[in-house]
Amino acid sequence: MATFQFPNQTQFYKGKVRDVYSIGTDTLVMVASNRISAFDVILPKPIPYKGQVLNQIAAYMLQATQDICKNWLLNVPAPHVSIGKKCEPFKIEMVVRGNLTGHAWRTYQSGQRKLCGIVLPEGMKENDFFPTPIITPSTKAVEGHDEDISKETIISKGLATEVDWSVLENYALRLFERGKQLAAKRGLILVDTKYEFGKIADDIYLMDEIHTPDSSRYFYADGFDERQQKGEKQKQLSKEFVREWLIANHFMGKPGEIVPEMTDEWINTISNRYIELYEQLIGEAFIPQQISDTDTYAKIMDALKKLGVYH
Repeated sequence: MATFQFPNQTQFYKGKVRDVYSIGTDTLVMVASNRISAFDVILPKPIPYKGQVLNQIAAYMLQATQDICKNWLLNVPAPHVSIGKKCEPFKIEMVVRGNLTGHAWRTYQSGQRKLCGIVLPEGMKENDFFPTPIITPSTKAVEGHDEDISKETIISKGLATEVDWSVLENYALRLFERGKQLAAKRGLILVDTKYEFGKIADDIYLMDEIHTPDSSRYFYADGFDERQQKGEKQKQLSKEFVREWLIANHFMGKPGEIVPEMTDEWINTISNRYIELYEQLIGEAFIPQQISDTDTYAKIMDALKKLGVYH
């Protein structure tokens, strides 16, 4: 994927999976690549159509939640590109969990009963529903791993004021509830997810992607209760299967560990799982689109002109 240069470009940031361009002071162009990361490490080979899947799910979900809170998105000029408002981000991620899964389960399994200052009930099994969804925020690390943080620490460190926190908490729980409703219509359970927020003046905006397989975990609702009763693994659509494959091959992003070889067959499997999630979640056939860098640039420029960024 080429690196572009736009008129009046003020900043460029190459993230783990996206390239982000700042135009002037108010506009962002976000290009979703086919890179894939796990344990905060970019894996060596790209996944076909992953960028398109993530970008199109995010656009769909931002549209479906815009009555809950303002969001950054203005235009989707290409399948893997979004243009939106530049916000001043909160340096935290709002992680909402409906079930005891993933990091929360690993913490629980180790004997701890507190996560981000929240006391977890006794007697829970992996993947059980919490009595009500919980928010377990994490810091946004520029390098290395994000770390768990409590509401009290967020406020005491000035990462958010008490007033802003109450808004973030309210938005995150309402967005999660909407995400669960949308998933339920498609036979899925939204298990956990993360939201990122920022500010423009005094207004709080939802940023980035939401309810995608990179930021969320989904279980199939059909057979969920039976699998729980039998202690079986839940059937899921998320990136967790990639993490599980890495763990099984002795890689968790720790120093000295080597990423296992990704065969063409395994890369196709991952790509197909992303497409499966798109079709399951959106309820439409996925139409793979390959657009050249030249056409992508032209579409972005055209959209920026229509948005009045360039005169």
